[in-house]
Amino acid sequence: MYIVILFLGNICILCWVIFDILKMSEKDKINLTFVSEFLLLGLSGYPKTELIYFALILIMYLVILSGNGVLITASIFDSHLHTPMYFFLGNLSFLDICYTSSSVPSTLVSLITKKRNISFSGCTVQMFFGFAMGSTECLLLGMMAFDRYVAICNPLRYPIIMSKGVCALMASVSWLFGGINSAVQTSLAMRLPFCGKNIINHFTCEILAVLKLACADISLNIITMSISNMAFLVLPLLVIFFSYMFILYTILRMNSATGRRKAFSTCSAHLTVVVIFYGTIFFMYAKPKSQDLTGEEKLQTSDKLISLFYGVVTPMLNPIIYSLRNKDVKAAVKHMLNQKPIQ
Repeated sequence: MYIVILFLGNICILCWVIFDILKMSEKDKINLTFVSEFLLLGLSGYPKTELIYFALILIMYLVILSGNGVLITASIFDSHLHTPMYFFLGNLSFLDICYTSSSVPSTLVSLITKKRNISFSGCTVQMFFGFAMGSTECLLLGMMAFDRYVAICNPLRYPIIMSKGVCALMASVSWLFGGINSAVQTSLAMRLPFCGKNIINHFTCEILAVLKLACADISLNIITMSISNMAFLVLPLLVIFFSYMFILYTILRMNSATGRRKAFSTCSAHLTVVVIFYGTIFFMYAKPKSQDLTGEEKLQTSDKLISLFYGVVTPMLNPIIYSLRNKDVKAAVKHMLNQKPIQ
C-alpha cells in the first residue's frame, strides 16, 4: 500500500510539473531562468588547498571505481555469491559508481583548471542523478535490512520469500522510485526563476544550494522535499530499525555462540554502512545555523566538506566495509585474481 501511494503521488506531481511547463509560451520559458549557466564556487576561497583536495578526491575516486567494480564483477561471475544479499550489494556498488561519476569528474576538472562554470542543462542532469542515486540508496539499504531480517528470523522460508523474482522486483522498485522522486524534485527546482543569480556556493548542483538562488516562492519545493524525506529517508530507516530489533531478539535467543557470531557478522557490514550513510545525512541537514557572518561562512565551508565526505568517502568505504569482514567476498576476489588468463 505504501509503495502504491508513493508511486501515484510522485506520478501526479511529475505530470502536473510537465503540464505546467508545456503550457508555457516561449517567452515565459526564456523569462523563467535568466541564466544559461551556473558558477560552482567549491573551495575557491581556499586556493592553496585545492591541489591537495584534487589529489585526495582523485585517489578516492579511483578506489571507488576499482573497489565497487571488483564487487560487481565478483557478484556476477562467482556462483557462491549468487544470493539475495550479494545481488543487492552489486546494485549498491553500481549505484555508488553512478553517483560519484555524476559529480566527481566535473569537481576534479574545476579544482585543477579553475573552470567552475556548468551549463543550465548540465546542472539539471547532475542534480537529477545525484538526487536519484541518493533516493535509490535509501530504499536499497531498507531492502537489504529486510533481506537480513528474513535470512536470520525466517531461515527456512528465506529461499521462498527472497526468490530471484522478488529480489529483482525489490531492486527495480528502488531504482524506479528513486528516479521518479528525483525527476519530480529536479523539475520543481529548475523551473524556478533565478533572476540572474547563478553563483552556487557548493562543489556540485546540490538541490538546496540551487534553491537558495531562486527569486520566487519555494514553498512547494519545501513541501515536496519534506514528503520525499519522509518517504525515502524516514520510512526506510524505520524498516531498518525494526528489522534489526527483530534480528537482535532472534540472535539473543540462539543457544549456539557460533550461530550468534555468524549472525552478527552477516549484519555488521550493512549496519556500519547504514550508520555512516544516515549519520552523514542527518549531520549535514540537522545542524543549527549560525547567526553571525563569520560563523555562517565557516558553516558553509563545513557543509561543503561534509557533502564531499557523503559523496566520495562513503562510496569508497562501502566495498572496503563489505569485503573486510566477509569471507565469501574475500574468497571470490582471491579466486578472480588467481585465475590464469586464457592463452
